[in-house]
Amino acid sequence: MSKVIAVLGAGTGLGVSVARRFGREGFRVALVARRKDRLDSLVARLADEGIEAAAFPADLSDPAGVPALVDAIRDHFGRIDVVEYGPIAGDVAFSPAAELDAATLEAYSRLLLLTPVEVFRAVLPEMTERGDGALLMTTGLTAMRPMPHLSGPGPAMSAARNYLYALNGELADKGVYAGTLTIGAMITGSEAAERVESSAGVEDEVLGAGIDFPVVHPDELAEHYWDMYTRRDRVEQAHPAALTPRADVA
Repeated sequence: MSKVIAVLGAGTGLGVSVARRFGREGFRVALVARRKDRLDSLVARLADEGIEAAAFPADLSDPAGVPALVDAIRDHFGRIDVVEYGPIAGDVAFSPAAELDAATLEAYSRLLLLTPVEVFRAVLPEMTERGDGALLMTTGLTAMRPMPHLSGPGPAMSAARNYLYALNGELADKGVYAGTLTIGAMITGSEAAERVESSAGVEDEVLGAGIDFPVVHPDELAEHYWDMYTRRDRVEQAHPAALTPRADVA
């Protein structure tokens, strides 16, 4: 039976590129996001490329929905071999740390920390039983480097990054890989890029913080994930690559 990758937070940027990259290697693909219409469109695109995929609409800001989601994917495909969690959509916005409140941080924590923890916990038993599997999570640059005026999702992603580092060490002798791809760039074709292009205020928010994000094609990032999955030689890969922490100081 061919392997299955579950792409959570699947969209027109990184999500579909990851699906395509793993699909070319024979993986079947479970696509998870809120909007069924967009998922159905992505399933059709992948089918045209000879990749088997199925849509699983779900609200990833609700950790309580994880067991039913994982069961639905298993019922359809029979297994889950890789999870890629990256639901950074256009409605995730920066805010100054001085203006951050508990309600906003709680919302980000549910999406960017609590739900991935529940997803990974739900799939780990079958992966450890097989002695093979991978847990991949996308984080942004502010998870690694806190920046003035660009708080909000950063604290939650930083906690998730901490969790991935611990998980990587605990699973190393069990055949299961855990790693994070930290992105300090604007992904072409993504909802976040569309949001920046359509709102001068968002662009001013980023530029005003003194950050000049490069632009990256999602296929390049998907290639990073494939390399991480196959080599399993690092817990974190950053883009641009110069940002990647050295193993002896991470």
